[in-house]
Amino acid sequence: MLKLLKRARQPSGRRAAVRSRAFSFHSHACVPLSLMAPAFALAAPVTTATAPGNSETPPDRRDADASAVQLAPVIVTSTSSPSARSPLDPDLPSTTATVTTDQSQYWNVVTAEDVLKYVPNLAVRKRFIGDVNSPIAVRGTSNSQTARGLVYADGLLLSNFLGNTFTFAPRWSMVFADNIERTDVIYGPYSALYPGNSIGATVAITTRMPQKFEADAHVQAFSQHFDLFGVNRSFNGTNSSATIGDKNGNLSWLIGVDHLENTGQPLQFATLAASNVPAKATDRPVTGAIFYNDQNNARTAVLGVTAEGIERTFQDQFKLKLAYDFTPTLQAGFTLGYWHQKYNSDTQSFLRDAAGNAVYSGLVNIGGYEYNVPAATFAPSQGSSENFLYGLSLKTRNATGWNAEAVASYFDITQSIARTANSGVPGNGPGTIAFGNGAGWKTFDLRTTWTPASATPGLAAHWLSFGYHYDDYFLDNETYNTAAWRDGGGASFANAFGGRTQTQAVYAQDAWRFLPRWKFTYGARYENWNAYDGSRAIGATSLAYSDVSQSHWSPKASLSVDATQDLLLRASIGRAYRFPTVGELFQGQITGLSIVNNNPNLKPEDDLSKELTAEWQHGDGVYRFTMFQDDVKNTLFSQTNTTVIPNITNFQNIDKVRSRGIETSYEGQDVLVHGLDITAGLAYTQSKIVANSGNPASVGKYFYRIPLWRANLAATWRATSQSAVTVAARYSGREYNTLTNTDTNPNTYGGTSTYTVVDAKFTFKPTKRTELGIGVDNLFDHRYYVFHPYAGRTVYVEGRIGI
Repeated sequence: MLKLLKRARQPSGRRAAVRSRAFSFHSHACVPLSLMAPAFALAAPVTTATAPGNSETPPDRRDADASAVQLAPVIVTSTSSPSARSPLDPDLPSTTATVTTDQSQYWNVVTAEDVLKYVPNLAVRKRFIGDVNSPIAVRGTSNSQTARGLVYADGLLLSNFLGNTFTFAPRWSMVFADNIERTDVIYGPYSALYPGNSIGATVAITTRMPQKFEADAHVQAFSQHFDLFGVNRSFNGTNSSATIGDKNGNLSWLIGVDHLENTGQPLQFATLAASNVPAKATDRPVTGAIFYNDQNNARTAVLGVTAEGIERTFQDQFKLKLAYDFTPTLQAGFTLGYWHQKYNSDTQSFLRDAAGNAVYSGLVNIGGYEYNVPAATFAPSQGSSENFLYGLSLKTRNATGWNAEAVASYFDITQSIARTANSGVPGNGPGTIAFGNGAGWKTFDLRTTWTPASATPGLAAHWLSFGYHYDDYFLDNETYNTAAWRDGGGASFANAFGGRTQTQAVYAQDAWRFLPRWKFTYGARYENWNAYDGSRAIGATSLAYSDVSQSHWSPKASLSVDATQDLLLRASIGRAYRFPTVGELFQGQITGLSIVNNNPNLKPEDDLSKELTAEWQHGDGVYRFTMFQDDVKNTLFSQTNTTVIPNITNFQNIDKVRSRGIETSYEGQDVLVHGLDITAGLAYTQSKIVANSGNPASVGKYFYRIPLWRANLAATWRATSQSAVTVAARYSGREYNTLTNTDTNPNTYGGTSTYTVVDAKFTFKPTKRTELGIGVDNLFDHRYYVFHPYAGRTVYVEGRIGI
């Protein structure tokens, strides 16, 4: 199939015929044409009359890139070919990596984000199975900068831009992992079609719709043994899902359910710096504390499991997708997604008195020295969340000429309740309740495109895109004191914060093939952003923030040349503005009875990204080499301003951060021997703070949590038509957990580790619609950390049956 793709790239008249034949091989691989123009994975394959493969393909477009400009679905030449370009961006002015179901079916995949684990120069901070705080990190964007990554599922926005930190990770839970057809990662902000949140990358998940009756059931069980700081036990979980769907005339439909429950390893431990104060006679003698050296190499006592603790999570998901073809070229789609979670986070004190009783607080004697354990150190928590995702679309699907579409979505957090005890003493004592009900976001997109019909070799042509975008993010958090933290009502008001942001944008982009081998893609995006209704309150003290508004233009340009029929060279440049989120602007901090303002006048991140790429198709593989540089002014980050007294820690603008690096990757099928498929990547990224008026000591230091090296390798050998073996590895190099790079002992709890993790899986398919699998992640049980410890060796067993 790669040979077909290679031939399809030739600027000759026979390309159309090659593509037409290729389309018939995998007609089920129909995917939405653009990120802003989804069918919510509801797109049925186009009819024979409108299929791009049945019309003349312009000879000056490269493979899927040609028909991608249309609003019609693009039929990818092969679902197993990672070299096929993403259909999501019609002009492809930047590097794109693709993971197909033919690859990920042989990996250990439980939730949607698992399909990204071997993508070049990208990592997902997933601490355990069921972790809802799993952001992506890519190139010069760290895993705490969640507002710098766009994630869509069939065009529906899953990115949670209510804040910009770990707890605002994408809502992966709205996607069934089993329903994913392909996932495209578009690096950088080089397309006018996407907002400035694409500074890191845009992740576009495409799911499939049935073309005939089908039903499927999938069950997984997993277990890890974890041993750290006195916790030595196994943690287990299960995941089960089922889907049913059909295509009846013009109506396609799919219904799915999923249930996951799991107990994660301890995520956070109670620690105190080693004391040099001699114990008093009144201090309570205790045993059980464990000592280690923290990330700054300081001697530290571990007192037990605290805060996020050992989390037990129960998650239920429901998905309904509908698509209706009014005519062969007009389709409507509807999506309903539902996700519900309950969790409880248990804590544990290691401290025991002479009688063996657990000790939770007070002045204690550990090894002859005095320690003061705060009452809330071992406070457990529990909570629940309920979310709905609604989507509507209407679009035309003409092979050439004009197309148009309208898309609306609404992510509604109908319930968000977090209950936390005030102390670790067992029982149902006093605590707090935090409500986040009613938060969410709305989006609306209009778009039109023009695709030329000419197929004359050498004739200049333009592929045009015009669009309008609207989004509205709203957040309202309230916290109350309660006499019974597990089930009591709010007794008295504690604090609250909230606000809204709204963005409207218009954009235009042109992909101009001005010579047979040359293409120039250029465009601009204009965005108007507003923040309003911001407020913060504690007790009887409240503060209303002033409304703010900004507007910016973001020009983009990319020049590419087919140096040979096998070699593509491309240079891209793009400016992007990432506007502040509600949480960054209005959340602030509370100290006693005073409110420390977050800065409601934060400037947007101003990024200038540049990229040089060479892609070479050779033999049965595709090689890529990329150099990139991102210069971001006014980087939004939570830091301590050391130039004022007292110091203030909140979200601030860092004057300038520069990230530059090199990426190489390889994708190949039947490498050396028949049935051996390999995907590999190696990247070096140097991200440094160039200017920071709020913390001058950080200038010249490496930026937060950007590893110098990342590497990945996944090799799958399809030994027979029924069995396959995968061996994979992930590597992440030295990175820093502080802006001043003072963490000299990173490979420990509280630090951010260098790590090499090996994964493996054996898959056996007795029949076409049944599957058995056994796998392991972190085969050698490497203990590594992202402040929290990652999961230990995790063993999977799974079974699938379908009709």
